[in-house]
Amino acid sequence: MRRHISKLFMACLMAMTFMVVSAASAFAAGTGMDWSGDSKITVQGTGVAPTYAVNAVQARMLARRAAVVDAYRQLAEMVKGVNVDSETTVENMMVTSDVTKTKVTALIQGARVVSEQAIDGGGYAVTMEMSVFGASNSLATAVLPTNTVPTSFPAPDASVPASTPSSVQVNVQVTPGTTTQQTPATTLPSVMVPSHQGSSAAAAPAGQAIGGYTGLIVDCRGLGLKPVMSPVIKNANGEPIYGYKNLDSATVIANGMASYTTDLSKATRAGSNPLVVKAIGLDNHNGNPILSVADANRVLIENGATGFLDRTNVVFVR
Repeated sequence: MRRHISKLFMACLMAMTFMVVSAASAFAAGTGMDWSGDSKITVQGTGVAPTYAVNAVQARMLARRAAVVDAYRQLAEMVKGVNVDSETTVENMMVTSDVTKTKVTALIQGARVVSEQAIDGGGYAVTMEMSVFGASNSLATAVLPTNTVPTSFPAPDASVPASTPSSVQVNVQVTPGTTTQQTPATTLPSVMVPSHQGSSAAAAPAGQAIGGYTGLIVDCRGLGLKPVMSPVIKNANGEPIYGYKNLDSATVIANGMASYTTDLSKATRAGSNPLVVKAIGLDNHNGNPILSVADANRVLIENGATGFLDRTNVVFVR
């Protein structure tokens, strides 16, 4: 008799576990690392009440506690795997620095519960969220160093004329109270367009800046770009033209250096009139886009006119 009851209990426990796992799979949509404009890490923790719970209220509370513990465990695993740059993960930094480890641990423990609910069968699900960027309580505050004196952006390579922007661009139209829409460019042909006069930028190899660009979109589709917190854009000669050292650290910590998307219609960070260039390759473990020298020159010239790199109005399409 006891053996029969034991088998029955184990069968019920397995069924309850299956229900919790099934529900967790349904709830898990949207969890993970978001490298878009919000740049958040979201996890879904699930738990089930232990057998010693004396009533339904205690069972629910214990199931919730188990779900929170599960969420913290998942969050810690995901945070450790975040790439700070193309060669360093958060886990690497935690191993080499007790200060970084302490800061990251505190941030994980302070993660926000954004939603929770009981699961049929006695389980519980908790969704927790942690910001990658933000002026306070973000991963960036723990792993990015303070850059007190930004290095000036390099001058264009005088030996190579700057490219002329394609006539096919991503046009963003923003109307108050409506959703931002963009028309994606499927190709980036080399079309000669005249430069505008009266630019505030200094004379450059291909003339003055066209001006008016609100941001930069780097098309890296098909190359296998890996998202990182601190990317570097280089030219084909291996010279960096955009990196953390060129920026005010407070701006980077608050906003990040770039957003990542697979959909050009969501490249709103680059503004209503972005400059679009095509990456010709990647380096450093696929974390850094490489531009032709001509395109890199154009980016530097246009940034001299409107300062979109200084404001980190950069989007990588992958």
